[in-house]
Amino acid sequence: MSHLYVATNGLSVWSSADLGKTLLRMSTGTGMYSGSQVWALAPHPSSPQVLLAGTNTGLYRLDQEKENWTHIESPMDDAMLVTALAYAPDNPEIILAGTQPAGLYRTDDGGKAWRKLDVPIKPYALTGYYLGDKPFPEGHPGAYGRRHWTRVTQIVFDPADSSVVWAGVEIDGAWRSLDGGERWERCSDGMKSQDIHGFAMLRDGGRVLYSTTDAGLHVSRDNGASWAMQPIDSPWQYTRSIVERPDHTGVMFMTNGNGPPGTAGRLFRSRNYGADWEDASLPGEAESSVYFLAVNPADPNLIYVAATLGQLWRSTDGGESWTALQRRLGEIRALAWLPD
Repeated sequence: MSHLYVATNGLSVWSSADLGKTLLRMSTGTGMYSGSQVWALAPHPSSPQVLLAGTNTGLYRLDQEKENWTHIESPMDDAMLVTALAYAPDNPEIILAGTQPAGLYRTDDGGKAWRKLDVPIKPYALTGYYLGDKPFPEGHPGAYGRRHWTRVTQIVFDPADSSVVWAGVEIDGAWRSLDGGERWERCSDGMKSQDIHGFAMLRDGGRVLYSTTDAGLHVSRDNGASWAMQPIDSPWQYTRSIVERPDHTGVMFMTNGNGPPGTAGRLFRSRNYGADWEDASLPGEAESSVYFLAVNPADPNLIYVAATLGQLWRSTDGGESWTALQRRLGEIRALAWLPD
């Protein structure tokens, strides 16, 4: 058996012990306020019953056996949101966290002590605000006082080399660390957009790095020194999450839609390490952009998918077929599943 966890923007975390057939909101009595904005979920790499959550009130740790959340004090309590979390795969005492406004934090002792890393990510952008059909240009008086807070969207360790870490920022590009997450540099050469949504790192004889953005899928074969856009066969190039199925056979999944939150979406599948992509044929119609994916090496065949405005799908055969789950939630911000 397994437990599914669905993070929402304002309705806390929902859980299911029956493969998503029944989803129940975790109450305030479980240790996290039931009206929380929850933006990130991170399963522990070696303790299957531990899950971290990033919220609008800081960081929480789930004890799955007790179904209880514990708040972890950190400098992130004073940040606006905790929006990204990642454990180092070979040393889970090291955890990286990202926030909105965009910043990066690190602990080396499992969360007892945290420090903010000195990374020159922009805390806000002045673009993207609209007056009629035209955006305020940077420097326009109308742009001042209307700051678009940047946020860290995903942090990913290379599973085969934890010295290499990537962080995506919406909207300030792709950032790389070559020393396990201590020092960082922007590496966005060739990207069509600085609005970075996600990453996947895999091996097909060499290291291949994929990044999803609002302008499309990008690929790098030189460890992020340069990027090239890889168009997909979709009316929209907007892409969000990308993962390799954890059996490491070259099967990948990527979410797609017509914008945030969107009115339509698709799930794509690759059978050859991302070289080619095909529609994975979710049943029914996605009524908003498809955003999130959840896989776990405990069972590579069990995969969950979510659209941003509440639809959920499940596969128990590695993504060959899909079932639409009945429950519709509000705005979904993250998915994870844990083995019992």
